[in-house]
Amino acid sequence: MTKDQQKPIELDGRTGEGGGQLVRIACALAAVVTQPIRITHVRGNREGPRGGGLKSQHVTAIEFLASATEAEVDGLSVGSHTLEFRPRLPPSAALIPRGIGGENTNKTKAIKISADSPAASTLLIFQAIFPFLLFSSSSDSKAELVRLEISGGTNVSFSPSFEYVDQVLLPMLEVAYGIAVKRTLHSRGWSLGKAQRGRVEFEFAPLRLGETLKLTEEGERIFGARVPDASSNKDGNDSGDGTDDSVERDIEAIDVSMIVPQNMHESLTEALVNDLEELFPCVEVNFKIIEDSGADSRIYVLLVARAGSLRWGRDILTSAPKNAKEPKKGSKSANSGKGSNTAHHTSSISETISRQVSKELFEEVSAGGLVDEYLQDQMVIFQALAEGRSSVLRSTDEGSSGMDSSSVNNGITGLEQPMKQLAIGSERRMRRDKTDQPFGEGSMHTTTARWVTAQLLPTSEWFNKGKICQGVGMRMEPSGKTR
Repeated sequence: MTKDQQKPIELDGRTGEGGGQLVRIACALAAVVTQPIRITHVRGNREGPRGGGLKSQHVTAIEFLASATEAEVDGLSVGSHTLEFRPRLPPSAALIPRGIGGENTNKTKAIKISADSPAASTLLIFQAIFPFLLFSSSSDSKAELVRLEISGGTNVSFSPSFEYVDQVLLPMLEVAYGIAVKRTLHSRGWSLGKAQRGRVEFEFAPLRLGETLKLTEEGERIFGARVPDASSNKDGNDSGDGTDDSVERDIEAIDVSMIVPQNMHESLTEALVNDLEELFPCVEVNFKIIEDSGADSRIYVLLVARAGSLRWGRDILTSAPKNAKEPKKGSKSANSGKGSNTAHHTSSISETISRQVSKELFEEVSAGGLVDEYLQDQMVIFQALAEGRSSVLRSTDEGSSGMDSSSVNNGITGLEQPMKQLAIGSERRMRRDKTDQPFGEGSMHTTTARWVTAQLLPTSEWFNKGKICQGVGMRMEPSGKTR
């Protein structure tokens, strides 16, 4: 049966989280394995202010994949509720689309993508096409490079920021799978306030022909799902969860990135230092980025907790609310105390933001897992594509809060013991998950991501409520076929 005759896999876009993530993962995997798909009720759970149907960033990403794979596409327009995507070429035979500004040399594939909307997330576009480009080498040599430039939004609501991708996602992918991506923020683009287009650039070496994605030695130590035998826990050093108890989980430092109006720098810095000291005593706080956002409507803060190779991130993107109690212009109170009123208002906003993002980071780390909520769902597609077993856990147990506040306040050393509770069990207790609907522990985004990968990669296997993934070991053959 030819690709043109192959029956498309049908996906209901209302399944699980029912948003854009389902579309991105489905199209990414369809392009990797050259599998036709049909998605109905696209973003069907996003009715209301955010609206259903395809958005600009989805259209931009799928246009690239369609051009690169010579795909037939129906319903590719903003607002479309049904999408059919029929790729014809595998990643190793991908065409760099001239209409998008790409060029191809012997050693470098240079790709330029510009979203129609300046608010379209460059990082979500990157997520949608990165797996495809990772398998796009047409050579068995490491000399080949992909240079990808995307213009659009870098700090966009309901999307990962450049800072999160730079400080959490890409470092963890490098630790886990050895995927080294050089990234550069050329200019910042916002979805808040006046429209402003940004530009980011990524450079990386795709996998060679015949090469599979697999855990590095460090990745195996952290995420390798080694199912123990009955005698493996005699010395108490094996937690039985497929992870190594020697993994360093004591928080060493917290990195702060704040892109906020200039007049908030001092008050927000002070608030963050106080809140983080209270929640994470004796942990170093580093202000990695302090930048003027240029507008009260643009406030972004990212906190990243670091422990050895591990990273947990939590962020907030918001606008400064107007002070309802601020005196009217021209009144006596406005003329006599304008400076103090403004300073108090700014300080109050800083304290609210700091308290929220610090508490959320505390709760994320307190879950006792290896990744944060957002990283867990973003790792799923790589787990499924990779060779071998992996376990990317966010919490000590489904429905468990992990550590209590006292263990966190004791220098975060309480992370070691809860990890011993992440028992997956011996070989005879491995239970294969049903994949006909979103499944397993984690957020709705994570359970939906597992479901999508299971539909597009039916030979992948998940066990014990999504705690273990047996990846397919995807690789491109010289013949252009995938395995």
